[in-house]
Amino acid sequence: MKRRAFLCGSGAAMAAGAGGLGAGLTWPQLGQAAALSHDLTIQPARYALRVGVMTDGLVSLSADAPPPVIRGKKGVPLRLNVTNAMPDYTAMHWHGLRIPNGMDGVPYLTQFPIAEGETFAYEFTPPDAGTYWYHPHCMTMSQMAHGLTGVMVIDEESDPGFDGDEVVNLRDFRLQDDGSFLPYFTPRGAARSGTFGNVQTANWLQEPVYDHPAGGLVRLRVVNTDTTRIYKLVLSGAEAKIIAWDGHPTRIDVPMPTAEDPMLLGPGQRADFAVRMPSGEGQQVDLLAQLPGYVTKPMASLRAVGADLNRSLSDLAPLEDNPVNLPNLDQAELHEFVFGWTPEGDAPNDGLCGTLGYSFWSINRTPWAGDAAKNVGPLATLEGGKSYVLRLRNESPNLHPIHLHGLVFVPLKSNQRDLPPLLTDTMLLLKDEVIDIALVADNPGDWAFHCHVIEHQKTGLAGYIRVT
Repeated sequence: MKRRAFLCGSGAAMAAGAGGLGAGLTWPQLGQAAALSHDLTIQPARYALRVGVMTDGLVSLSADAPPPVIRGKKGVPLRLNVTNAMPDYTAMHWHGLRIPNGMDGVPYLTQFPIAEGETFAYEFTPPDAGTYWYHPHCMTMSQMAHGLTGVMVIDEESDPGFDGDEVVNLRDFRLQDDGSFLPYFTPRGAARSGTFGNVQTANWLQEPVYDHPAGGLVRLRVVNTDTTRIYKLVLSGAEAKIIAWDGHPTRIDVPMPTAEDPMLLGPGQRADFAVRMPSGEGQQVDLLAQLPGYVTKPMASLRAVGADLNRSLSDLAPLEDNPVNLPNLDQAELHEFVFGWTPEGDAPNDGLCGTLGYSFWSINRTPWAGDAAKNVGPLATLEGGKSYVLRLRNESPNLHPIHLHGLVFVPLKSNQRDLPPLLTDTMLLLKDEVIDIALVADNPGDWAFHCHVIEHQKTGLAGYIRVT
C-alpha cells in the first residue's frame, strides 16, 4: 500500500520518518537529559477579548486562558501529550521545528486525526533553539480562528545573558459588539486576501504592558499566528536589533524597521529582537502596527521599572548557531512552483478535518484535492542529502506566506526586492513576486507545503514535498 493510503486506513504514523535529521533518536536516548513533558488538552474556552465583554466559543488549552507558551530546550527530548476534549477531530503541528515526520501533526499525511477523548503523544528532540509555534492542522480554520494558536520557545544550551524574555503572540478575532463570534471566514475573503478580524490582540489582550528592568536587556519574541493578517510592524522607544528570524540566529546586520519601511510579518513568521530597556522608570518601548484605519496602533509595550541596570547590547553573547546544513548551489537542482487561482471546482476532501466548501487556489495550476483524497502524489520528490533551488512564483495579486514543514531554506533572490539570506521556513510572496530559495533535503518524509493564509490553504493552495 502507498504510505498515504496506509495512514488513511490505519492511523499509524509513529514510525514515519525514521532516520535523517532529528529522526533517528530513540526515546529517550541513553546519555540524554531527562525528557521534558507537557500534558495539553484542547478544550472549549471563554475569555474577555474585549475589556468587560466575555467571548464564548474559544478553543484553547485551558478553559479561561489563551494557549500557553510551551518551553523546551535544544537537544532535550520533549513529550507533548495532546488530548482532544472537543467534539471535532484535531491534530497539532509544531510550526518551524525540524522533527521526525511522524510527529509533524498533519492528518492523513503523517497521522490519523485525534478523535474526542483520545490522546496522541508527540515525542521528539528539538535540534534547533529559537522561537516557534503550534496550531491544529485538522479543523484548521475553525480551531485557529477561535483561538488555538500558541508560541513554543526552544531555549539555547547556554544563556545568552538577557534580563527578561517576552513573547508577543499577534492574533485577530472576528467578533460582534457583544463579544460573540462572527463567521470565521467568507467565500469572498477566501478567494482574495482572506477574511480579516476586527479585534487585534497581543496574547489575547488589548495593548498589554509588560514590566522589565530599566536599562536591562530583553529578548522580545514577536510571533504572527493569525489566520490572515500580514502585520506592518515598528519598534519604538528603545535601542534594539534583530537577532533571530523564524527561529534561527541572524548572522548579518538586519536593518531595524521604521515607520517609512516597516517590517512585514506574515502569518507563521517570527522575529526576535534584543531590546535595551529605557533607563527611566515608567518609560516604554512600543510595538506598533500600521493597520487600515489607524496611523499606528500599539500592539504591546514594555515598561521600564526599578533602578537602571545600565546594560549594553554588546553585553549579549551571540546566539548559538543551529545545526543547519547549507545548500551547495553549484550542484542544486531546480524545481518551480506556481501559486495562483483556479477555476472554482469541487471542495477539497479533508475527511474528518472539515472543509470550507470551495476550491479557489492552486499550486502548479492544480488545486489540492484534500487531506483525505486518495492517489494524490507529491508536488516534487527530493533525494535525501541533495541541494535544491525552489522557484516560488506568485501569479496572483494577493500575498502568500508559503510554509514548508520539516525543513529550512534560505532565500536567494527576488524579482522585486533585496532579500537578506536569513534561514526560514515561511517565505512571504508579494504580488507577482518570484523568489528563489535553496535548501538541503535532509529530513526524510512527506512534508506539507502550503500558504499560511489558512483560507487559501483550505481552498486549494496546498500540497506536499517528498524527501526520500
